[in-house]
Amino acid sequence: MRRRTQAAASASAPAPAAQAPTQVPIKTAAQAGQDSPIAVYGAIAANLAIATTKFIVAAITGSSAMLSEAIHSTVDTGNGLLLLVGLRLSRRPATVEHPFGHGRELYFWSLIVAVLIFGLGGGVSIYEGVVHLQHPQPISDPFWNYVVLAAAAVFEGISFTIALREFRTESRGRPLWQSLRRSKDPTTYTVLAEDSAALAGLVIAGLGIFLAHQLDMPALDGIASLLIGLLLAGVAVLLVREARGLLVGEGLRPETARAIHKIASRNVLVKATGPLRSMYIGPHEVLLTLDVEFIPETPADEAAHAMEQIADEIRRRFPMISRITLGLTGSAAERWRELQMSPEAVAQRLAHAGASP
Repeated sequence: MRRRTQAAASASAPAPAAQAPTQVPIKTAAQAGQDSPIAVYGAIAANLAIATTKFIVAAITGSSAMLSEAIHSTVDTGNGLLLLVGLRLSRRPATVEHPFGHGRELYFWSLIVAVLIFGLGGGVSIYEGVVHLQHPQPISDPFWNYVVLAAAAVFEGISFTIALREFRTESRGRPLWQSLRRSKDPTTYTVLAEDSAALAGLVIAGLGIFLAHQLDMPALDGIASLLIGLLLAGVAVLLVREARGLLVGEGLRPETARAIHKIASRNVLVKATGPLRSMYIGPHEVLLTLDVEFIPETPADEAAHAMEQIADEIRRRFPMISRITLGLTGSAAERWRELQMSPEAVAQRLAHAGASP
């Protein structure tokens, strides 16, 4: 029979209470988000200015690719605002209905952002490209298109640099691609993905406008719009996949789980470790449960103290694991259960076994 017990709770045993576990500062979702909004604010400011300029120039020149870029920048502006909403809601404290806090609220809003990129950004751009292919219109004056694209590249580059700097600070020197795969903070990797797609889209739009004007083939402008739409749809699919994994309960990476098993197994009183279960409940918050079996005849108070030591070491090694529950298994769990039974329950159990109390 198994009984779950918090690693820090040993006061219920009759033996003297073990020393409280060392508290290691945990970077919560609220604290982690205090730096990330810098990238979001930068992206919102850049996209708002760029979208306004693109719409004006698209109306003057009639460029389908420029209109697609204007829609793209407008969607990115709205997405930045939604990320701020999600970040604010994720900072709310824990309640009775949400005992683990609201950190995963940010994952929900990042999913909404990805859906908007796919539907409004990618879908509308593809639609505009198809319309332009069916009814091609020559570009009247590409000069202003080039001016806007160059200015947009500067603003998007600044936004991308800010987001990349914030991301590199959090990645602690790990390779960029590895850090992107492991990041659980949508406020950073979403902005990076949007800005990367925006810079690539500017290149596509510029080439489409240039070739359409030089070759006198307006259809190439529509093809550029289609390519921008496909680019946005691809980025959106990647973001949806990441948000989905986090919303349904993504856990620690296998190498992290193995390291935690080793930490527990190093304790001299531990005979074996059981299944490890984990789940991200916020960008920098992880819930962890682990079954521990101690060597036979281990006193309950020593088992409790050993679990405190294990939990402390796990927190020091992996600060994002803010909630740790260690479960007793085997004979140690049975003795722990007996220690917390009332005298009447002990007597009934002995009588049922055929012994006198």
